[in-house]
Amino acid sequence: MAEKRTIKERLFALQDQKYQAFQRKLCPDLDPETIIGVRVPLLRKLAKELSDEGEAEAFLRELPHTWYEENMLHVFLISGEKDFDRVLKELDRILPYIDNWASCDSLSPRVFKKRHGDLLPVIDRCLASDHEYTIRFGIKMLMDHFLDEDFDPALFEKVLSTRRDALDDFYYVRMMKAWYFATALAKQWESAVRVIEERKLDRWTHNKTIQKARESFRVSDAHKDYLKSLRW
Repeated sequence: MAEKRTIKERLFALQDQKYQAFQRKLCPDLDPETIIGVRVPLLRKLAKELSDEGEAEAFLRELPHTWYEENMLHVFLISGEKDFDRVLKELDRILPYIDNWASCDSLSPRVFKKRHGDLLPVIDRCLASDHEYTIRFGIKMLMDHFLDEDFDPALFEKVLSTRRDALDDFYYVRMMKAWYFATALAKQWESAVRVIEERKLDRWTHNKTIQKARESFRVSDAHKDYLKSLRW
């Protein structure tokens, strides 16, 4: 019987060097030597295989990881976990090790969809962090879960509250803030446009929000024209 391959060996067997070069450009803050070059659908498939084979538990305990793709496997496994409390424990373990926007944005626990009442305290803890990608994750959870049926304009303040804080120096937090408010403009125009009209964001994030909203197919042409007039 052939010896079972390690996860590293399985990842390198899926390597696509053209995609590796592309991914290195997408994540310029990462050491390029830590990116193997495996496409996301194949990573999702491998994560499912690890779960089905009973290898996920041991893998989740292996922190920190060496390879970017290992972090991606890790967040896909957490995203598929069905136990809410288990997800929270795993988030506490992985978030300090998230070091790039792609892994952060791929971390999207499906169990959160049915637990919005329990999710807000989790988001508050993330936003109070001093770790760039933990804050980004918190804002993304607000964007993913609280701009539709459970929308409350008072939640905007959770994102706005860091505007004068040194944390605004975090580029990937500011980008997520712009993405959040651009999405809010698409989904909750009447409330979100006041944030822009009243210039509640710093200049860079304000203008980036307008740019993203004007690039969105979900924002009407009339609203795009109005936003253009509000550029700072």
